[in-house]
Amino acid sequence: MPKKIPAYGARAAKGPLVPMTIERRDPEPHDIEFQILYCGICHSDVHKVNNDWGGTHFPIVPGHEIIGRVTSLGSNASLFREGELVGVGCIVDSCRECPECRAGREMFCKDGCTISFDSPERGRNTRTYGGFSKSMVVDEHYVVRIPKELDPARAAPLLCAGITTYSPLRQFACKRGDQVGVVGLGGLGHMAVKLAASMGAEVTVLSTSRSKEKDAAKLGAKHFIATKEPGALDKIAGSFNLILDTVSAPHDFNQELSLLQTFGALVLVGLPPGSIEVSPGMLVHGNKRLAGSNIGGIAETQEMLDYCGKKGIVADIELIKADQINEAYTRMQRGDVHYRFVIDAASVGAK
Repeated sequence: MPKKIPAYGARAAKGPLVPMTIERRDPEPHDIEFQILYCGICHSDVHKVNNDWGGTHFPIVPGHEIIGRVTSLGSNASLFREGELVGVGCIVDSCRECPECRAGREMFCKDGCTISFDSPERGRNTRTYGGFSKSMVVDEHYVVRIPKELDPARAAPLLCAGITTYSPLRQFACKRGDQVGVVGLGGLGHMAVKLAASMGAEVTVLSTSRSKEKDAAKLGAKHFIATKEPGALDKIAGSFNLILDTVSAPHDFNQELSLLQTFGALVLVGLPPGSIEVSPGMLVHGNKRLAGSNIGGIAETQEMLDYCGKKGIVADIELIKADQINEAYTRMQRGDVHYRFVIDAASVGAK
């Protein structure tokens, strides 16, 4: 019989997140059930609740940066043990048969992957509920192991912000001595700085706010450019092998392309709305690349976690209780977070 568990969710667009009760299925043969310990809050959680992208189904329980401890196993589940610390990110199911799934790129499943929340569940007339809740049941193939070296609360954002920035650094072969620019210093940007610096790159943060300079240095950046200051970009034209752009507001990509070396790449991990004009000449002169990068598949997410375990890399967070979620959403929308809110799930359903 399905279990009723406490959660926090929204019942209408732009509505407050309130306590509610949801149902979780009993573990099927290859499922694991785990008690949620921590869940990060990503900007996409805010966008979905606000219905900024359209198509949100209510009620919705967000959350896709999830850390928990295994409490029970399906009859044929063999990849994890009870009591083990595990994580779930954006993906909880896919077809497993298409070329993308077989290549470990489940996020591009030809049949459409199942996302952790507000996504149709395969073979069921239900939609997924996310990690703003007390427990979760997920097929073991979409669960990752959390290294013991990592603080679980600070590891939660690695399940989205971590893999979103690790993946392009690997795709574009970030290495010692590379000049890497990071545009924006928020949840994604701060992870990009930590990861690129750990790979030996010399990192420069490009930000509209001079107030973030000290933080950038603490995170591992060697240089800081306040992009709105007159002439600030002139002295770094043609400097970078790779630029990771984490900003989701409209801005000038041509300006950033001018900062690349020949054969350099500008990689977008933020998602600005609408269309932005790019001059073909900025790409052709210098053989420069403009690319995008999504999250990573399950295997790459595990690779990222193991790497972070060895390097001691975790997110900078503000740990909150469930009854502070609405305040966190408000602060996120005005950019007031250092650098990821994480919910202590012990407070979900607490009286």
